[in-house]
Amino acid sequence: MAEPTIADKTPVPIDVEAGKDYWWCACGKSKSQPFCDGSHSGTDFTPLQYTATETKRIFFCACKHTKKQPLCDGTHSKL
Repeated sequence: MAEPTIADKTPVPIDVEAGKDYWWCACGKSKSQPFCDGSHSGTDFTPLQYTATETKRIFFCACKHTKKQPLCDGTHSKL
């Protein structure tokens, strides 16, 4: 499998709403980081659906190498 493009080496804080779906970009090529804009078309990547269980601020991964997709786990600090 191909390696994702590192969109950024810092997480993206987003205020999510309970019950709302968010589509996280897994390829790193989206111009709408951290969300999918369809740029993965023709690649091995597909966006990941995240459904918020509560309304709060979370940190989406932008380096695309997290083990806790789609949330940041600090992996960016080792890249």
